[in-house]
Amino acid sequence: MNAAQATIDLDDAEGLLAADREGLLRAASMGGAQVRAVAAALDEGALDSVLGDRPRTIIWVAGRGTAETAGTLLAATSGGSAAAPIVIAAEAPPWIGALDVLILAGDDPGDPALVGAAASGVRRGARVVVAAPYEGPLRDATAGRAAVIDPRLPVVGEFALCRYLAVGLAALQSADPRLSVDLAALADELDAEALRNSAGREVFTNPAKALVERMTRRRVVLAGDNVATLTLARHGCSVLLRVAQQVVAAAGLADALSALHVGAGSGFVDVGEALFHDEEIDGPIADRLRVLTLTLGAERAVVASRVAAFDDIDIVGAEDVPDLLESRPTSAVSPRAEQQLAVLRWRRFICGWYGDNWLKR
Repeated sequence: MNAAQATIDLDDAEGLLAADREGLLRAASMGGAQVRAVAAALDEGALDSVLGDRPRTIIWVAGRGTAETAGTLLAATSGGSAAAPIVIAAEAPPWIGALDVLILAGDDPGDPALVGAAASGVRRGARVVVAAPYEGPLRDATAGRAAVIDPRLPVVGEFALCRYLAVGLAALQSADPRLSVDLAALADELDAEALRNSAGREVFTNPAKALVERMTRRRVVLAGDNVATLTLARHGCSVLLRVAQQVVAAAGLADALSALHVGAGSGFVDVGEALFHDEEIDGPIADRLRVLTLTLGAERAVVASRVAAFDDIDIVGAEDVPDLLESRPTSAVSPRAEQQLAVLRWRRFICGWYGDNWLKR
């Protein structure tokens, strides 16, 4: 975010919506609808062929992009509780066989990696799940011998993370009935997050707009303290680059804390200096570093204790909702990890969208 942004009113809903010439905000708000579409396909029996004995391994094949991110998040959040190990691969491994479940995720039915993996999985008798458009070479390679959950609501790649997560969770539940997944609850939470971050909500009740204000005139680092949150941080950086044309770094929390620790002797601005700085007298102030640490509810206390001594680091969790206009029931149990990650991903996209359209005004 640059200095010009400081003169723009984020509470100008009409101006923000007028700047959304490509309809990105509406497309992003379809996350809940995508999850419901997957739930409907599951209810219709789309994954009945996956039911059976406990698999030896669950293999997630995705070449790149959002599909690969979704697989990594699934492995990080569900790998410890799944009945079989979750393997993330760019192509079908040579040892695949009838005891395995193969999930093919992507947005290109002509992707050679997906088509080759589909052919290998079918030939070797694996239970194949297609989470991609079922047409062209991919359909020919499986010849009707795969469970298919193709996208019913077409969206571009950066908006498809929730759909991939929903398909992965549904497939895990089908392969291991002990993993109960409430896709309806996930869809409801995504819809609620879309409402909380709508252009008409003021900054003090809007988590995404609040993030934009924290990032204004700062060099920003998105940090994570485990595989899931670090993966989401990297995905957030790609979203900010693609949507808002903003370059943001992703790092492990330990690396970010180290940078803040040595920053005082490396040109970072002191808090007191920034407080009393007058740009007309002292000239432009150097951009300070702001670290946004993505965290899950279960690890929040540990992360908070690690960052307590630093002023330029904020903890960002799915449950950080300044909802003064709503009365929400409190619960001692945090939502499932994948639900928190999906909510944080949505908030990160909307933050990037607001930042981008802030610049366009």
